[in-house]
This record gives sequence, structure tokens and C-alpha cells, in this order.
Amino acid sequence: MINKLKYIILIAVVFVTANVQAQAQKKTKQSPVVTGAQDREYWANLLYKMSSPVILNLSNGTLKKNMPVEVPPGQKTDFFKKVTYLEAVGRTMAGVAPWLALPDDETKEGQMRKKLREALLKGIANAVDPANPDYLNFRTESQPIVDAAYMAQAFLRAPKALWEPLDAVTKKRIAEEFKALRTRTGAYNNWLLFAGINEAFLLSIGEQADPVRLEFAKRKILEWYQGDGWYSDGPSFSMDYYNSYVIHPMLVDFFKVLSDKKRISAEMYDTAVKRMVRYSEFSERIISPDGTYVPMGRSVTYRTAAFQALGQVALMEKLPSQISPAQVRCGVTAVMHRMFDQCNNFDANGWLVLGFCGSQPGIADGYTSTGSLYMATLGFLPLGLPADNAFWTADAADWTAKKAWSGQPFKKDYHVEY
Repeated sequence: MINKLKYIILIAVVFVTANVQAQAQKKTKQSPVVTGAQDREYWANLLYKMSSPVILNLSNGTLKKNMPVEVPPGQKTDFFKKVTYLEAVGRTMAGVAPWLALPDDETKEGQMRKKLREALLKGIANAVDPANPDYLNFRTESQPIVDAAYMAQAFLRAPKALWEPLDAVTKKRIAEEFKALRTRTGAYNNWLLFAGINEAFLLSIGEQADPVRLEFAKRKILEWYQGDGWYSDGPSFSMDYYNSYVIHPMLVDFFKVLSDKKRISAEMYDTAVKRMVRYSEFSERIISPDGTYVPMGRSVTYRTAAFQALGQVALMEKLPSQISPAQVRCGVTAVMHRMFDQCNNFDANGWLVLGFCGSQPGIADGYTSTGSLYMATLGFLPLGLPADNAFWTADAADWTAKKAWSGQPFKKDYHVEY
């Protein structure tokens, strides 16, 4: 009887031990240690998936033929077809520019970059060629003021990769299309910045810029600064992600040109950067421990563009001392996995669909169509840092909210006076 009892106990011990080991192995399998190189590969593949339908079709003159025009429920596509293609191109260019500016190499990523860069250079020529099926509309409606601005930002972010290789005819055509934007005005908010950076781009390539548009954009955006790293979007404050979608990154790039051309002081540019750095701290803190963030305010269909300002600060290697590059990488990677692995944000042909996490057309704003969605590429700016940069090589690190909700020490927040 005793021996039988011992035998039963032995079997139970073996079973429990095996079960514990199995659970441990399962847990290990579910939570592998992911390196920065793996994170970079994930980012690069995702950005390629997102941007290649726009760029490759544009290079083939088939963007208008193949890109769907999805609009909010109840809206008609007629107006959107006048503007959505330039939206897709300008916004995609601004997002991929730092990545495409990296030198060629023989890696899989390097080959993807080269393919996209060569296709985009061909596509840019098509976009301003009146004889091409993909000649884009800069000449009518107000919306092109916005999306030319993102194209301008792309040229400013990667002049050697995207501007200098263009032929003289294409460069002249681009300048003329930008000058044609002066026949229209836009909203009394961040749109002033769009007009300003379009003129700053012209200034950067040796063209005559409109001094009124430059000055008005500069003065009004500075007037709308509310403090602690936040600007209002026009005279009244809106609680949304437009400080990241537009205001901080575009203002810094705008002021960089004006500073280089001695149109503003270096101190004014430095203050704009400091304010963006402060705002980026809020961006890092809004990433929850599980990689979600609050879908608040206008234009949440822009998805990862909510982290453009944080990504630009990382790209400029100006993160504050209490935020390590690795925790930004890991936090934003968690957002990407949560948004793009668990929700299907693409249609059967690889185009982005209206929504935040999946197809949710009912949440799209009245001005949103398929082309608008390519703002999401703006969340990938740190890919412009080379693979051997600490952003990609450092060991994984918890971001602020993950530290806070797991009982780890984390830096208390504060406010600034600049």
C-alpha cells in the first residue's frame, strides 16, 4: 500500500514538473527576446508594404488607374479624385524620405530602399509631366497646398536622394507647380504652415519665395504657441494629434530653411526644436503598456503619424536624457504590432483602408480619402538612422507607461516655460 502510494506521488510529481516545464516553454515561446535588428526589419518591411503601391504605381504611370478612392459614408468620389493622388504621393514621400536617403547596400533592406528610391525619382518626373497619365493636380482646389507641402518636406529631408538626381526639366516643372499654388488660400490654422514651407522649399532651391507667406506663417504659428510644448491649431486649441501630424515637424523643417538663409535667428530655430523635444515626451508617455494609444481628436485615420514628432526627435538624435532611444523604438514597435498585426489595415491589393485599427470608414473625417491615409508613413522617420545606430542596436527597454504600470521607477513629469 505504501509502495503504491509512493508510486502515485512520484507520478504526480513527474506530471506537475512536466506541466511546469511545458508552461515555461510556452511562455518563452510566446515572449521571445526581440533584438533591435528584428525591430528594424519589421519596420522596414511594413513601410515598404505601405508605401510601395503608391511609389511603384506612380513610376509606372498607373497610380490613378489602380489606386482605389475610398471616401467616408455618404460622400461622393468626384471631388476626391481631384486631390487624393497628390495626397498619397506627397505624404508617402515625406515619410520615406529619411529612409531612402541612406546609402545603398546589398542587404535585403538596402535593395528595397534602392528599388523605391529609383522608382520614386521616375514617379516624381511623371507627377509633373502634363503628358503622363499620372500628372498630379497642383493647379485647382485648395487641398494641393497641403500635399505639396509634404512633398516639399520630403525634398528638404532628403535633398541628395530625392531632389538633386532629378533632371533639369523635372526640377523646373516642380518649381512652376509650386508657384501655381499661390492662386489659392486655405484654412486659418496649420494650413498657413503648409503655404510657408512651400515657399521655403522654393527658397531652398534658389527660386524667389513669397515673403508675405513666409512671414505670415512664421508669425501666426508662434502666436499660437500655448506653452509646455503645445501649439493650438489656429486661434483655438484642439485636443488631437495635429502637433505631431503637422505642426512641430513642419515648423522645425520650415525654420531650418529660414535659419540657414538668415531669415530668422538660430535661437528661434533652437526654440522650435526644444518645444518639439518637450512635446515628444508626451508622445512617448501616451503609449500604453500593451502598445495602444488613445484614438482622440480629428484625423485618427492617420494612424502612426501620431508619432511623427517623436520619430523626428529620435532621427535628429535629440531625445531628452530620461528617454532612451531603445524605449522609443520598443514603444513605437509595440504600437505597430498592435495596430498592424492584430487589425487588417490593407485591402486585397495592399492599399490602406479608411479606419484606425482595421476598416472603420465611419470614423473618417469629411476631408479624408484613400490618399489621406498615407500620413501613416510619417511614423517611420527613425528608419533614416543607420542600422548600427544605438536606436537599433541597444537592448530592448520598457517605455514610460510600461515602467509606471509595472511598479518600476520612472521620471515624474514636469512643465517648461520656453
